[in-house]
Amino acid sequence: MPLVYDSETKTFTIHTDRSTYQMQVDRFGYLLHLYYGSRTEGTMDYLITYADRSGMCGSPHDVADRTYSLDVLPQEYPFQGTGDMRCPLFEVRDAEGAWGCDLRYVRHELREGKYGLPGLPAAYAGEGDDAKTLSITLGDPRLGLEVELLYGVLPHTDVITRAAVIRNVGQKAVTVTRAQTACLDFVHGDYDVITLNGRHAMERRPDRHPVGNGAFRVGSRRGMSSNQYNPAMILTERHTTETAGRCWSMNFVYSGGFEAQVERDQYEQTRMQMGLSDNQFSYPLQPGDKLVAPEVMLTYSNAGLGRLSQNLHRCIREHIVRGPWRDRPRPVLINSWEAAYFDFTGDSLLRLAEKAAELGLDMLVMDDGWFGNRIDDFRALGDWTVNEGKLGGSLHDLVERVNALGLKFGIWVEPEMVSEDSDLFRAHPDWVLALPGKEPVLGRDQLVLDLSRPEVRDNLYEQLCAVFDSANIEYVKWDYNRSIVDVYSHGTRNQGTVLYDYMLGLYDLLERLHERYPNMLFEGCSAGGGRFDAGMMYYTPQIWTSDNTDADNRMTIQYGTSLIYPASTMGAHVSACPNEINGRDVPLGARGLVAMAGGGFGYELDLLELPERACEIIRGQVSTYREIEPLVREGLLYRLTTPKDDVFAWEYATEDGSCAVVFAVVMKVEGYGEAEYVTPRGLTPGAAYREAVSGRIFMADALMDAGLPLPVSCAPYASRMYRFERID
Repeated sequence: MPLVYDSETKTFTIHTDRSTYQMQVDRFGYLLHLYYGSRTEGTMDYLITYADRSGMCGSPHDVADRTYSLDVLPQEYPFQGTGDMRCPLFEVRDAEGAWGCDLRYVRHELREGKYGLPGLPAAYAGEGDDAKTLSITLGDPRLGLEVELLYGVLPHTDVITRAAVIRNVGQKAVTVTRAQTACLDFVHGDYDVITLNGRHAMERRPDRHPVGNGAFRVGSRRGMSSNQYNPAMILTERHTTETAGRCWSMNFVYSGGFEAQVERDQYEQTRMQMGLSDNQFSYPLQPGDKLVAPEVMLTYSNAGLGRLSQNLHRCIREHIVRGPWRDRPRPVLINSWEAAYFDFTGDSLLRLAEKAAELGLDMLVMDDGWFGNRIDDFRALGDWTVNEGKLGGSLHDLVERVNALGLKFGIWVEPEMVSEDSDLFRAHPDWVLALPGKEPVLGRDQLVLDLSRPEVRDNLYEQLCAVFDSANIEYVKWDYNRSIVDVYSHGTRNQGTVLYDYMLGLYDLLERLHERYPNMLFEGCSAGGGRFDAGMMYYTPQIWTSDNTDADNRMTIQYGTSLIYPASTMGAHVSACPNEINGRDVPLGARGLVAMAGGGFGYELDLLELPERACEIIRGQVSTYREIEPLVREGLLYRLTTPKDDVFAWEYATEDGSCAVVFAVVMKVEGYGEAEYVTPRGLTPGAAYREAVSGRIFMADALMDAGLPLPVSCAPYASRMYRFERID
C-alpha cells in the first residue's frame, strides 16, 4: 500500500516502488520526520535520540522533560516560535504584530488520487497510476490558524510531492511572512549539496561542494526562478556518483522567487528545505482567507544520480507536462531571429520558409519584429497588432503561403512586458509595476506589466487571441526578458502580496490560453533559460534552454539541466558559426549532434547563405533526428561522461533495453594521444546488439564493461553517434 497509518504509534508511512517516507505525531502533538530512504517496513522512531543537551535548547511550556527540544528533533514542518533556532518553513504575525505560533496535530485524511492546487501548477495523476494523497492538518487555536500539509504519492515514479495550504479559521487577521513548502531533516551523515547555478547564456551549471556547519542558500529575488539559480537542489552522500550512492532532491513547481537551503547544525544534523522566497513577501490573511505554498517534488535514489534524474524525468514527462504535445514528436523548426533579427519582410520570410521546406524542416517561426512599430527593442511591446505594412499583407495571408509549402507556422510574443514607447503604456501607465514618484528601473528598455490585476490579464488575453485567431498559428514562443525590480501595484494596498499574486496572474493567463488553444505548442523562454522550471512546464511543454547555442557551452548547459529535467522539455537549435555570443567555431556535425541530444530540435541561422554541402548535412540531421526522436523524448538518460572529460558522451535507452543511441563529442585532442572509450549502460545483459551504421554485432556485457573506442586521429569537436538495436 502506498499509504499506511498506524493508529497505535501515530505513524504515517508513504511507500513508492523503491522508497519509504515516514513521519510520526509524537506524544505532545508535534509532527516529527523519521525517515526517507530505501523501501522498508516497520517504524523508524528508534532513529531519534533524546538527551539533556543543556538549557540552551528550549522546550515547549507543557513539556516537563529537558531531554525534549524541537531545536534538536527532526521535523516535518518547522515553524518559528517553538525553540527550534534552525531556519523555519513558516513564520506568522498575529493581529498585534507579534511573531510566533504553535502548530500541533489536529487531524488527517487518506485520499484516493493526487491532490490539485487551484490556480497553481502541480503534478497530476494518470489512469492506473495508483496515486494517493495524504492530508495532515496542524493547528494553532490561539491564532485560529490551520496548516494543511499535502503529500502526493506517485509510486511508480518514486516521487513524493508536498504542498501546504494555510487557512485563517479564526476571528482575527494574521500576516504570513514566510511560507516555504518542504524540508527534510537528517539526524546524521556527511553530505554534499548540488545546485544548478549560472547566468544569462550560461545557465544551470552544476556546483557541488561539501555541506559544512552553518547554512548554504540559493534563491531568486528577481520575480522569476532566474538564470542565476535554478529552483532545484540535490543532497548526496559524500561519495555518491552517477551510478552508486544515496541522494535526495527537491524541485519547486513554481516560476517566481524561491529559496532553497541546506543547514548543518551544532549536532551535525542536516536540514534541507525549499519554498517561496520571503523577499518582499508579507501576506495578510483575513478570517476565512487562505494561502497556498506551491508544490515541491521530492525523490530519492540509492543507485546514484542517474536514477534520481530518471525518476524526475519520468515524473515531469508524465505528470507535469500536459496536453497533446506531452507525447507527440515536436516539429523541427527554423527560427527567424538569427537569420534576420528585426530586418525581415513577408517575402523574405517566405524565401526562408521555401529553403526550410527544401531541407525537410517542419515549421517556420517568426520571431520578434512583426507587430506595431517594432523596428528595434526600444518600442512597441504591448501593442500586439500585426504590422501588415512590414509583412506586405495580413498575417493570415503569410501563414497560408507558408502552409502551402508544407510548413507549420509559429510566432514570438513577450506579453508580460511593455515599452514606454507604446500605445498600451500611454493609455495605461498605471498598469506597470513601478513605485510612485520614483523613476522606474528599466531592463532591455522595457517595464513589467502588473499581471496581479485582472484587467491587465484580460487586455493581454484579448490582444493575443485576436492574433492567434487570425491565422493558423500552431506554435508560440513566450518570452520574458527582465527581472522585476520595482515591486509596487496600483491594484492593492498590500504590496507584500504582489510578487506571489503576479505568478498566480501569469498562470491564470496561460491556463486560459491553454484551454482556448489546446493543440497549440507553447515554448517558454526567459532570456533563454531564466524561467526553466517545472511550474512553467505545466503550461509550456518545452522551454528554450539557453540563448547560448554554442555547442561547446551547450554540452555543459544540457548536462546540468539533465540532472533534473528531461530532454523533451529542452529547446535546442543549431546556430551559425562563429557563434554570436562567444565567437567559437564548431563543425556543423557536432552542432547538430549536441542539439539532437538536447531535445526539441531546430535551426537558428540563415539557411539561404549555406553552401550546398552544409545543406546536405542538415538534410541528414533532420532525417536522423526524426528516427531517434522518440528515444530522446521518452528514453532513459545515461550521462556517460561529464563536460570536464576529454570526451562528452551520453546515451538514451528504452526502459526494456531494446535499443539505445549514444552521442559522443571529442573535446580535447593531443598529438599521438591515447584512445578514448565510451561505455554504454542500460543494455540487456547477455544480449547481442547490432550497431545501425556499421552493421557490426556487439555483446552487451562487453560494451557495458570495456566500452567502445573512438577513432584516435580525431580533430576537436569530432562527433559520433552509435545506434544499437537488440537482436531478439
